[in-house]
Amino acid sequence: MTESVTTIKAIASPLPSQPQGEASGSQPPKSQKNMTKAERREQQEKQRAAKAAAKSAGPSAKPAAAAGGSNVKSAPSAATVPAAGTPAKRSDRRGTVSGREAPNMFDEPGKARGLRIFSHFGLPKPPGQAKGDIHPAIIRLGLQFSEFKIAGANARCIATLTAFKTVIQDYVTPPNNTLSRHLMTHLSPQITHLVSARPMSVTMGNAIRQLKLEISGSDIDLPEQDAKDALCLKIDNYIRDRIIIADQVIQEIAGNKIKDGDVILTYARSSVVEKVLLRAHAEGKQFSVIVVDSRPMLEGKKLLSVLTSVGIQCTYLLLPAIGAVITEASIVFVGAHSLHSNGAVFSRAGTALVAMMAKQHSVPVVVCCETYKFSETVQLDSFIKNELAPAGDLFSSFPITRPKSTLTLSGQSNLEILNPLYDLTPPSSITAVVTEVGVIPPSSISSIPLALGRSTL
Repeated sequence: MTESVTTIKAIASPLPSQPQGEASGSQPPKSQKNMTKAERREQQEKQRAAKAAAKSAGPSAKPAAAAGGSNVKSAPSAATVPAAGTPAKRSDRRGTVSGREAPNMFDEPGKARGLRIFSHFGLPKPPGQAKGDIHPAIIRLGLQFSEFKIAGANARCIATLTAFKTVIQDYVTPPNNTLSRHLMTHLSPQITHLVSARPMSVTMGNAIRQLKLEISGSDIDLPEQDAKDALCLKIDNYIRDRIIIADQVIQEIAGNKIKDGDVILTYARSSVVEKVLLRAHAEGKQFSVIVVDSRPMLEGKKLLSVLTSVGIQCTYLLLPAIGAVITEASIVFVGAHSLHSNGAVFSRAGTALVAMMAKQHSVPVVVCCETYKFSETVQLDSFIKNELAPAGDLFSSFPITRPKSTLTLSGQSNLEILNPLYDLTPPSSITAVVTEVGVIPPSSISSIPLALGRSTL
């Protein structure tokens, strides 16, 4: 019996590792696995209260806050605790990403709120410091891409291939190497630099893939300058055949769809649609155009100035007013950034709304698109892959009746301006796609490589 009492006293005595001042009979802290949900919640509330008290009391209260949270394996930092008057946020497994704590949008009140679900969108930014041997033509082109001085799928592709011609002509094969093997090693950092300025378009990807095939198939017995001239000639042929001549064929095919007295509705600005309208007007056809536009790019203004300068009667309006004029349209012409094998069209944001409104009112929707914009991928929405348009001055065209500083939306910590650059038009809203190989229904888009006489583009 004496031994049992002695054992009980030894268990009840304070452990050496316990801090002084605690009762000798206190129970050891429970692990979170052994706690009930109510006990864990109570412990979290006590920790929050201690942290809030420490933050409000200043640096002198930090030791007390630390003592209050001694039972926690890893206490959260004071920066993540909400200030007084703001609702407390629970910290559980749902707030973590891949086992790490998810970034808090409210950690730094002085900075803009980050929209995490759109963080994968390509943000417009100046290209970083050039890594590797980057040609000056590529550096200049990267700046033009990042500042949207060169926009549009065709313009970007032509500018990229033209810059690559300069890079190839200035390239010198190192000793003990061949041009067909080492040139791609030299072009890789150039491509990476352009992608860092702005995400690569489908047109650029198809053109670069074709250029790689031409480089790998170069004759190793040719003199270096002859091989470089041959590659530049093939680049010129690609631009001529897949873009310039393709646009001419599309102008003729789509122009036949325009009749006298038609009211043509188009959205934003497509270089192919612009050429179709100009050619139809040059042929003497009498028609009018409704130009629908949207912020922040306002590309329709450029199309409007071109059409009115040649005498085409035009009407200009913004996207929210399309419901008032869609019933007046005879046909809708839109361009495309890329064309996917499931028949969906990836184009400037707002195209899907225009196409769906036209379908609702039984107005045919015709997409003018070259076949080199075809992608064998299947895209179901515009959330998986997209870009953000550059943030412009949203009030630049409005009359200012009060100081401009009171109208601007930038610089506010609780505001994030989101301008997706593209959207996806489903094939059900498209009547036909006009390409250089003919008029193709959306259900037959996957046959484009076969129509070109090859299995892949």
